[in-house]
Amino acid sequence: MIFEKLKTTVKKTFCLASAALLVSSINVHAAEPIKIGLVAALSGQSAKSGEAITRGLTIAIDEINTSGGVLGRPLELIRRDDESNPSKGLLAARELIQREKVAVLFGGLDTPVSMAIVPLANQMKFPFMGVWAAGTPITKNGAKENYVFRVSAVDEIVDEALVKYAIKNYAMKKPGMILINNPWGESNEQGFKAALESRDIAYTGIERIESSDLDVVPQLTRLREKGTDTLLMVANVAPSAQVVKSLERMGWDVPVVSHWGPAGGRFGELAGPTADRVHFIQTFVFTDTASGKGGEVFSELQAKYPEIKSTADVTPAVGIANAYDAMHLTALAIENAGSTKGKDIRNGYYAIESYTGLIKTFNKPFSHDQHDAIGPDDYVFTQFVNDQIVPVK
Repeated sequence: MIFEKLKTTVKKTFCLASAALLVSSINVHAAEPIKIGLVAALSGQSAKSGEAITRGLTIAIDEINTSGGVLGRPLELIRRDDESNPSKGLLAARELIQREKVAVLFGGLDTPVSMAIVPLANQMKFPFMGVWAAGTPITKNGAKENYVFRVSAVDEIVDEALVKYAIKNYAMKKPGMILINNPWGESNEQGFKAALESRDIAYTGIERIESSDLDVVPQLTRLREKGTDTLLMVANVAPSAQVVKSLERMGWDVPVVSHWGPAGGRFGELAGPTADRVHFIQTFVFTDTASGKGGEVFSELQAKYPEIKSTADVTPAVGIANAYDAMHLTALAIENAGSTKGKDIRNGYYAIESYTGLIKTFNKPFSHDQHDAIGPDDYVFTQFVNDQIVPVK
């Protein structure tokens, strides 16, 4: 009799515990997700950049959700295509913030698109995280309360690195600039001028190119006639490829030291067999896929995207790495904030102590005076070899 009562009590206790566990599981599963917005080029010639950013964010979100989410809630990514158009990017940002109620907005490839979103983010006191666009004024925007952060390159730092690289590797004495005719080109013009002036180096000329240009021989001819010995280039994939093809038609074997524009899409295919003449800057390249953080993330990418067979299939790696690290830093910021309110998340970024990421170990990456987590020691020079981005030997 006593045994039967004990058996019944144990059975009831087990059932209650199982029910409690089930309810707890259901509650966690049913928790309202924290929405993360992305505005990026998801179509066109720069679609590879949008794909890379998406993959970096997705892998990071999967890791975070597997570990219990943020504030006990899963993260959910919602994307919009800006088509590299500032007006469309601004509309997409408004939709994600006001209709989709995302907690943080991530920005994509193009500086003009990001520059269109920056005033909106600061006006609405809404966190905007840049993971590609490098225009200096994106984060250094003069706002009294700045809500724009970045895990990416910064033009004024990149320009200093490009000039230093060109002097060291090509003994550059008479540089010429060939720049995309938009705010990104303007941002780098100022950076190049400052870097050259500090070394008492005069530039031979500044030539502008458009995204639609199919022939830039006239601009290049003017630079060659002025005795240019090195080209400093800033442009996205298509115009950068036209520069290379125009140089080939001219038979002008001049070194090309470039910002990271060629990494944003099918540059190797578009530029042709001499694509490797362009040396450009990156924040990350998958070199060791067998061990370490890079190996772990690469394995996760292969598991998530079966089409990835080798490092050639994760070009551009910089988009993946920047987005991956930025997402983990953002998750830490939200945890620090204890809420999804914009001002709290902003303060949460400032409160991050340390995070070991894909690009580097970030120690106190953000402060009120510093909204860029990548510094001058975090760059690597690369080139295209057989459609694959590899470090310059």
